[in-house]
Amino acid sequence: MIVSFGSLNADLIFRMERTPVPGQTLLADSLTVEAGGKGANQAVAALRDGAPTAMVGAVGRDALADVALLNLREGGADLGALRIVEDAATGCASILTDAEGRNQIAVALGANARVEASSLADVLPRAKVLLLQMEAPVPEVERAIEMAREAGVPAILNLAPASRISGNALRALRLLVVNEDEAEQLAGWLETAPGAEALGSHLGIEVVRTLGGEGSEAWTGGRLVRVPAHPIEPVDTTAAGDCFVGVLAAALSRGADMEAAMRRASVAAALACTRAGSQSSLPLAAETDAAL
Repeated sequence: MIVSFGSLNADLIFRMERTPVPGQTLLADSLTVEAGGKGANQAVAALRDGAPTAMVGAVGRDALADVALLNLREGGADLGALRIVEDAATGCASILTDAEGRNQIAVALGANARVEASSLADVLPRAKVLLLQMEAPVPEVERAIEMAREAGVPAILNLAPASRISGNALRALRLLVVNEDEAEQLAGWLETAPGAEALGSHLGIEVVRTLGGEGSEAWTGGRLVRVPAHPIEPVDTTAAGDCFVGVLAAALSRGADMEAAMRRASVAAALACTRAGSQSSLPLAAETDAAL
């Protein structure tokens, strides 16, 4: 089972011809409200790729919680360790998507700021993989990684959004996943180069760096692996990165090698880019199989 420890949001998705510049107000063509949050997105991506998945996080006791939990419930996720916070709103994201599929995102953490690693105690012994992101308090992410290390459970961290985390926590990971921007920031903190090989060699772990239309690269088993992007015409890139990470984790949990897992994740993420929405864009395993 994959355990995703992180954020759950309700996403407010505004679709418009172009996004506003500072000080400008523009009318959107449409508004969609749906489930999101990096932790939940990656959990749903793994679920739809066929991996049993548990979601560990926090929501408020409000109407947005029903939105945030909809796809997890429909997908059969284990929500036994989910925390309900009485005095905070469910996390919420405002997503502006332009005609070229580019997006701007603002996130209010809300109940996600109350996520606690102690919630993992009962579910971690059943986990094959612990999947983490950075839309939770950094000390709790660090503690979750330490708990996984103590339990002998491989931890995969998607350093998104880029946040400073201790070197000890990074070195305790099985795998670190970053995009180009996150890699640049991390390389600056570590005083090394931003490539997967440099980051992986510096930390002594496996690293995957996604490169947008150029595909992805990984430092794994002492060698550099490159996988090209699956060619598509993007409609909306929202949640594509989360799709890649969730499907990558699902494939690795089934025993796939890194290159095969990256190829599957790349195809799934490309499919997500051809559809509007966040979790609604995430493909089913059969769709990814067909595209492969």
